[in-house]
Amino acid sequence: MYSKELNSIKKSNRFRTREIFDENLIDLASNDYLGLTTNKQLFENAYKRVLEENYTGPKASQLVNGYNKIHKEFETLLCKANGFEDAITVGSGFLANISLIEALVRKKDRLFIDEQYHASGILATKLLDKNQIITFKHNDIEDLKNKFNQFSTNRNIIAIEGIYSMQGDIASKEIFDFADEKEALLIVDEAHSSGVIGENLLGVFDYYKIKPKNNHIKMGTLGKAYGSYGAYILSSSHIISYLQNRAKAIIYTTAPSLFDISLALQSLKYILSNKLSLKSSIKEKLDIVKDILGIQSNSLIIPIDIADNKKVLAIQQELKKQGYLVGAIRQPTVTSAIIRLIAKIDISKQDLKLVCNFLKENR
Repeated sequence: MYSKELNSIKKSNRFRTREIFDENLIDLASNDYLGLTTNKQLFENAYKRVLEENYTGPKASQLVNGYNKIHKEFETLLCKANGFEDAITVGSGFLANISLIEALVRKKDRLFIDEQYHASGILATKLLDKNQIITFKHNDIEDLKNKFNQFSTNRNIIAIEGIYSMQGDIASKEIFDFADEKEALLIVDEAHSSGVIGENLLGVFDYYKIKPKNNHIKMGTLGKAYGSYGAYILSSSHIISYLQNRAKAIIYTTAPSLFDISLALQSLKYILSNKLSLKSSIKEKLDIVKDILGIQSNSLIIPIDIADNKKVLAIQQELKKQGYLVGAIRQPTVTSAIIRLIAKIDISKQDLKLVCNFLKENR
């Protein structure tokens, strides 16, 4: 049934397959920015904490019997660290975005969403009336203002990311200011910024020293920098209560695994306690990238434009032969093929320099 379309994808070098990760490869492709997925002490601490609660495995929705002391402990620390009133944990970042957008955008509302927003958010817009969705140019405050002037209604919602997963750039501070000026709800997906930027490594709010307001909503994953699985939403108590009662992806799914939340709790404590050394390691890696590739970045996502599907795959395969894994990202995830290098802080300086020099010579 799909053979013709599948053959077309294969010919375009956009074909994707699953491969078992070779543990012998040095990983510069994953979003495990701080290398916490290999921190055995965090795993042991998380496991011990779970055993204290007589853990019996996932049960049901948080609104039935899936909410535990560890969920509450993690949410409380998140709120305290980030300066938000309330929080809720969710099964995944994908579900968190669907929960937010499907539930918050009501009839007659307008959603202004960055064209490079995560696929889960774009998918969520398909659940809404298409006339409610206004897409603006990536990180472009002037285009947002123009679209807002044309299409805004009584209640408006703006959706952006803290750091964009394929571009590696940080959301414009002007968008935060504009949302406040217009009293629009502001959804900020901090999946790739929390744990990486900011004085306390808490993300873009922390980076810009923005004190959360009632119109601000922060979503983040427990994967990536936190080395676990799941997600969270931070906002005013009013919005969290609303989501508990209206967000279908929260109401009708099993609560996040207690071990995953326990591990995220340990990771958050670790990040807060070790922020100075972590920030130093991040700077060290970004200085190497700048010195060799000439790319100035504040995030650990380093996109290198190749613009050729065959070439990007060839570069990836050659680096694999040398023992390194980088991302070869093609359409439709990006408009033009890129090598996506993650300058993870657990990678040695020598290895990062070798890969950067290879990319400099072969891009």
